[in-house]
Amino acid sequence: MRTVIRAVMAAGIIGVSLAHAAAEEVTLKAVNAFQEGTYFARNFEAFVKKVNDEGKGILQIHYLGGPKAMPAAEHGTALRRGVIDLANSTASYTANLVPEGMALSFSPLRMNELRRNGAMDYLNELYLEKGLYYLGRTAEGISYHVFTNKPPKGIDLGGQKLRSAAVYRDFFQALGATTVQTAAGEVYTALERGVVDGFGWPLIGIFDLGWQEKVKYRLDPGFYSVEVGMVMSASAWKKLTPAQREFLQKQVGELESGNIARAESDIANETKRLREAGIEPITLGAEDAARFQRTAADTAWDGLEKLSPKHGRKLRELMSGM
Repeated sequence: MRTVIRAVMAAGIIGVSLAHAAAEEVTLKAVNAFQEGTYFARNFEAFVKKVNDEGKGILQIHYLGGPKAMPAAEHGTALRRGVIDLANSTASYTANLVPEGMALSFSPLRMNELRRNGAMDYLNELYLEKGLYYLGRTAEGISYHVFTNKPPKGIDLGGQKLRSAAVYRDFFQALGATTVQTAAGEVYTALERGVVDGFGWPLIGIFDLGWQEKVKYRLDPGFYSVEVGMVMSASAWKKLTPAQREFLQKQVGELESGNIARAESDIANETKRLREAGIEPITLGAEDAARFQRTAADTAWDGLEKLSPKHGRKLRELMSGM
């Protein structure tokens, strides 16, 4: 972490953040958890361009880049310390600070519903307590799937070694899988060497990483909902003027309003591409599919309540759709 901070300071960037370039204009330093140009980076990169095109004299974003600029695991601490002001990331990467944020992946509700029913206000109280602020979502409407080179036996994942993440580790274990924690950049090699048989990942995105070469099957249906979103430093958020906040929130609203339509189109294209790559869908029957998704939901919300009894219960009430 100190090395990254020194590198950012050496680049002369720290002085840029929240400095007035002209009159009321402010510049936010931003990083991306995903490699530049890949699927889950692109919506944020388009957002940055639009903000910079339309925000002259009000607000600008200085985009430092993806994981090479700063590893995703360091985003939460860097935001709290003011080393960066904005990150396109996921709640998994800040779960050590705000585990409640993982509810965004568990919830079947769309962002407009979560904003309307008070869930996002409640969640942001928790983020602000930890020095963060959840600004908005850059991807939603895309489910996770199990991809593997061993054909699953219904919902029994016994004998499968799956690369996992905090969001779905409990779920995979409940289905009998052995979970393995490894960085996304190491998954290809782990598949080659048999360290893992497969992984959990969004329906979209494995072509960016070359993983389609190493798996043969995709288990359907999917589970949960991909959460990729923008998290700000709370201190940076609080320093914005009302006009700057209004401008930024307007840009976020325009981005979120198109997320579902983009996802639907991209899902159709990716499903065709996966089929053409020879990845066979294994579709569960109705009864198994219902058990699969019920287990996914129960392990998610039960696990969150254990981590955060008070807030987990409230978020389940607001966000589970039950």
